Amino acid sequence: MKTSFLKDQIISKNSFLCLGLDSDINKIPSFLLKESDPIFSFNKLLLDSLNELIVSVKINTAFYEVNGSKGWETLEKTINYINQKYPDLFTIADAKRGDIGNTSDMYAQAFFNHMKFDSITVSPYMGNDSIEPFLNHKDKHTIVLGLTSNKGANDFQFSTNTDQDLFKKVLVKSQEWKNSENLMYVVGATKASFLKDVRLIVPNSFLLIPGVGAQGGNLEDTFNNGVNDQIGILINSSRSIIYAGNDENFLKKSYEEAKKLQYKMSILLNNNND
Repeated sequence: MKTSFLKDQIISKNSFLCLGLDSDINKIPSFLLKESDPIFSFNKLLLDSLNELIVSVKINTAFYEVNGSKGWETLEKTINYINQKYPDLFTIADAKRGDIGNTSDMYAQAFFNHMKFDSITVSPYMGNDSIEPFLNHKDKHTIVLGLTSNKGANDFQFSTNTDQDLFKKVLVKSQEWKNSENLMYVVGATKASFLKDVRLIVPNSFLLIPGVGAQGGNLEDTFNNGVNDQIGILINSSRSIIYAGNDENFLKKSYEEAKKLQYKMSILLNNNND
């Protein structure tokens, strides 16, 4: 999937919303626990209800890995369901991989070839040979952790021994890597004031932006500082949508929460075209 197609989806749906399926067995509505695969049932219901409001789905693999082989089975069932029923949704494996070249190549084959995700998140701190195996896959996207929304981001990402923050050095250096046109970047919404700096370095790349919703990031500031000619942003929301309700009517609450975000996005998109 090319990012030009993603832009078409954004325009047609008036949305740049990415649904985060951080699905936790301890938080899903209890009535689903009687299902043979409660997490898959939860995911499937959410996807069927919200697909018209979203353009992307981010699956955080930790919430599946925690359940061992059963969790991996649920993960594969979920991505297969999306690819079969909603192939226009841009899929993200939020796996935060990144290792020496031959290991990264195996990770890339697992998520791109076997599970057929459109993209994967990676940690860049082992350098180009840990990332380029992902970039070698045609029509797939590699999403580098650029500037994250967590508190601990301050420990290293703003460290400097020159006149440049480390996160900026990562962004600059990554543009030199082979097939860098397939790169996207994670930039947290709680760091919205830095988005203009990010855009000076990577003006054309798509940004995956978590932190709006439960983490308190501001949608309008994020859009105004991060949008480019291709729209170029995906706002991820997980907990505030998927756990909006906790009983048999949870889908109604989840839809209402997603619709609020999508409506605000539609206004921003329409104003951006004026």
